[in-house]
Amino acid sequence: MPTGTASDATTVPPAAPARANTSRAVAAAAVALALTAPGQTAAVSVFVDPIIDDLGVSRSAVSTAYLVGSLAGTFVMPFLGRLIDRFGPRRIMAAIAVCFGAILVAGSLATEIIGLTAAFVGIRVGGQGALNLVATTTVAIYVHRRRGFAIGVSSAIGTAGISLAPVLLERLVAAWDWRTVWIWEGVAVWALVVPAALLLLPRRPPARPETTDTSAEHHGPLPLVDWTLAQAMRTGMFWAVAAGVAVCALVTTGLNFHQVSLLGERGLTPTQAAATFLPQTIAGLVATFGLGWLADRFSDRVLIVITMLLLAAATAGAGWASPGLPAVLYGVALGACANGIRTLEAVAFPRCFGLRHLGAIRGVVHSVTVGASAFGPLLVALGRASATSYRPALLALTTLPLAVVLAAALVRTPPSAPPARESAA
Repeated sequence: MPTGTASDATTVPPAAPARANTSRAVAAAAVALALTAPGQTAAVSVFVDPIIDDLGVSRSAVSTAYLVGSLAGTFVMPFLGRLIDRFGPRRIMAAIAVCFGAILVAGSLATEIIGLTAAFVGIRVGGQGALNLVATTTVAIYVHRRRGFAIGVSSAIGTAGISLAPVLLERLVAAWDWRTVWIWEGVAVWALVVPAALLLLPRRPPARPETTDTSAEHHGPLPLVDWTLAQAMRTGMFWAVAAGVAVCALVTTGLNFHQVSLLGERGLTPTQAAATFLPQTIAGLVATFGLGWLADRFSDRVLIVITMLLLAAATAGAGWASPGLPAVLYGVALGACANGIRTLEAVAFPRCFGLRHLGAIRGVVHSVTVGASAFGPLLVALGRASATSYRPALLALTTLPLAVVLAAALVRTPPSAPPARESAA
């Protein structure tokens, strides 16, 4: 007769360790997402003018260096995704944080455009790409129940950190200089992300739930069989989600990059145009929570359609925005799309394709996304140069989210296991 079983069960409820692991995973992911800020465009923009003045290079040269840095991430993300699948989020997150911090410190030594380009490659790959990918994948792997809400919480906290970073960094640059601030950014990544990965994340993810119950408590169970990257890429759902994330990255990056000029054409002052980033940030936080909550209750296809219709309305509406409420609504719509679609992608892929190859699957999507975001500003600029206003370019861009709407309406949700022919392969 086994002894102590009853007392053990009553002393430590089985759900308690799971809840603790969930909280720790969400906290670690939130810290990592917030510390992607040094590699995000909003934070990097604070350093552009000081770098131009210090290095004596042109704005176009710095922009080209940044473009090269952004494109570099397209080649690294698929490889990184496979490393996450092989070694787990805990070790990979810590390793990325060590490398990212070192890149920031080393980047502060740049004295000419080649060194600056190398620094941009490092911070874009490390922050905007690698650390972002491993943080959002971490929650998907460690949290099995209410995954959408958990991803929403971590993403919202991370987004808040990224949004507040430019304000803090601008004051630090004014007090010190851009090189010193880059060094301290690197130290902050080491001091916060490495301990978060090693101390908060359990050494092993929890075992996948065996239930296939589709009740509210277990809404959106994992598939019966983990899909490989090749199998996932043969489904329409993979490409519908990937296209949605890529289109959103391309359009929102292009609009945000030219926001002062774009809204200035509509009668907003530079201060008013910059102020629209505030409703973008607030709407992004709300959308991150909201999409995470909705993702636990509605199909991915429905949420993709809603998000892309909102993006289409924001893109077209930007050409007719005016000071006041219309400009605020534009900012709200753009922020909701940009943050909501990333949360949806992080939830949809584990629900459709499982966890074993999740890093490889999401790595390919992040590669496409990073590449698309790099070309957004250029496409908007070319459209403006060929016309008398931004409107023709905006209307042309509106066709992209509408095409994703059509694709999402036509694709089917993948079955719980890949077809037998593909499984055998």
